[in-house]
Amino acid sequence: MKKNIRSDFQPRQYMLSKDYELFYYSDLHFKNVNVHSHDYYEFYFFLKGDVEMLIGGGIRPLAEGDIIVVPPGIPHQARVLDPEKPYSRIVLWISRESYEALGQLAPDYTYITEYVRLVGSYIFHFDPVVFNDLRSVILLILDEYGADRFGKSAFIRNYITELLLKLSRQASLLASPEKSRGEKNLFQLVSDYIDVHLSDDLTLERLAGTFYASPYYLVHLFKEKSGLSLHQFITKKRVTAAKNAILAGEPASSVCRDCGFLDYSSFYRAFTREYGVSPKKYRLLHGIEPVTKSV
Repeated sequence: MKKNIRSDFQPRQYMLSKDYELFYYSDLHFKNVNVHSHDYYEFYFFLKGDVEMLIGGGIRPLAEGDIIVVPPGIPHQARVLDPEKPYSRIVLWISRESYEALGQLAPDYTYITEYVRLVGSYIFHFDPVVFNDLRSVILLILDEYGADRFGKSAFIRNYITELLLKLSRQASLLASPEKSRGEKNLFQLVSDYIDVHLSDDLTLERLAGTFYASPYYLVHLFKEKSGLSLHQFITKKRVTAAKNAILAGEPASSVCRDCGFLDYSSFYRAFTREYGVSPKKYRLLHGIEPVTKSV
């Protein structure tokens, strides 16, 4: 991550901006803030630490991949259990006026909070692929937020709407998983399965057995729908997930394993072929520093 996108912790629980505020915090010896609520929408991305979240009358320990959606008026508190461990998170505040204006523009933007109100659950846990995809968007927002470039406000607004749409899509899948599955064709079902199981051994035989399909049919289906062989399709998915993880600050060595590559050399070749530069060069070109993992 770029050093200049980190924020000094702000204990205030009110907005100075009329639209949005964004913070990337990384603290040691953090002193807990009291239980509180506010009149804006908060989206809290947990990165690391020994922390539990009190919200909605319950308490849950947090893990990397957790996102907390806090509508106005909901009491909550992040409690650091071990202040000796680094506590990192990204927090996005959106004013009630701006958020509701997005909902009037298109209800899909704000479905995530409708889902929260419906089920009364505020904490979402996403697998590494989905979480890195979401985190890569919010890091783009942070990059713009700390810069002074042409189109800054427009880019931030576009990235925020993209983030909300991605969150809302995940909520819609949780709301009606059976309906979603029934409406999808075989190509989309296999593609979604690949997204979730990128780190697994995704052989043609395994996919065919999982979906009770002919291997011959799967090969031709993917060639027809994507223009790629099944192997090329899976590799492209893995490289895309690796790119998002690198943009989120993950080291290339762990990205290689998490995204299903058998060894670094095959990952290096696939990444360089797709993006024209090595993983390290790609990270440097985007000004990203690897995230230091806590022990």
